[in-house]
Amino acid sequence: MTGNTVTRAQLSEAVYQEVGLSRNESADLVESVLGEMSDALMRDEMVKISSFGSFFVRQKGQRIGRNPKTGEEVPILPRRVLVFRPSHVLKKLIDGGYQDRQRGRADAASSVPLPSPHDGQGSGGSTFSDER
Repeated sequence: MTGNTVTRAQLSEAVYQEVGLSRNESADLVESVLGEMSDALMRDEMVKISSFGSFFVRQKGQRIGRNPKTGEEVPILPRRVLVFRPSHVLKKLIDGGYQDRQRGRADAASSVPLPSPHDGQGSGGSTFSDER
């Protein structure tokens, strides 16, 4: 998966590559998972994905805001917002990757490139398993 944004199509392709389902089955699986997550959130249920994080909906109350141009006070109506809280495992993984990149810049001339977590070497961190 290259680029700065991971799309549904890229997720489906990753499932196709890692699990071995057909492309259509992989796309259906991704759509099913995302649909179930969306439905649960609309029912005000928390969605927890182990070693990744939690998604939940939070109710924000009405408050007074201010128009930055005019300084006029404007009421901001109550609303529901989606919140994502990453797990400690994900935070460590992201920080470790950042630290590795920082070290790599410092000694780029003498270092051997680190393999990508998506290089197909089976890093063990796959979200999908062969157990059914």
